[in-house]
Amino acid sequence: MSRLIDTGLEQLANKLVRMGELAYRTVSLSLHGYIESGNTHSEVLNLSDALVLMADEVEDKTFELIARYQPVASDLRILKSSMKIAYDFARYGRYALDVSQIHERLGGLEKCEDWVRESITEMSDMVLSMVHTSVESLKSHDAELAKTLSETEKQADDMYFKYLDRLVENAPATTKCTISSVLAVRYLERIADHATYIAESIVYLTTGEKVTIR
Repeated sequence: MSRLIDTGLEQLANKLVRMGELAYRTVSLSLHGYIESGNTHSEVLNLSDALVLMADEVEDKTFELIARYQPVASDLRILKSSMKIAYDFARYGRYALDVSQIHERLGGLEKCEDWVRESITEMSDMVLSMVHTSVESLKSHDAELAKTLSETEKQADDMYFKYLDRLVENAPATTKCTISSVLAVRYLERIADHATYIAESIVYLTTGEKVTIR
């Protein structure tokens, strides 16, 4: 028998899926703009603001459901996980905005050496794939798919530190490129971290198991 709270939980789930799709679009737009030297800052800003607003709506809906109904333990697990996932989706948007601001102030990779462009493009592809996996695992409530992000995140961390090591040994010709690229890889590393936070919340939401996959 359907409960009154179930309609609200379904609305919350649908909101999270829309957030995930918007978050992926925001990160993708920002990274492609940075790598391809496209001016995407204004659009990324609007999308990032929309994600923050949606995260607030998820939080409001969560407290409404708690106040109006008497959620059981499994409901509370869903509500707690939903708020955490919404926050992490909003952080995707924030870091995407940071990357677009780097391009706005310092330029993209057009004046960087080939190895810099190749390194950041490779890391961007990996991180964008992680964002996609986090969204897809949420849609399907696939805890096992979410757990696969653990290994990918380790690879992203490894790429981040290897890039910094190589930069110290072989700094690019321009200071702007150095600053821009270091900031970009740092934000990519943070997006990768938030992908694993989302994965942990999905596992908890789906199975009740608290795991650390970072």
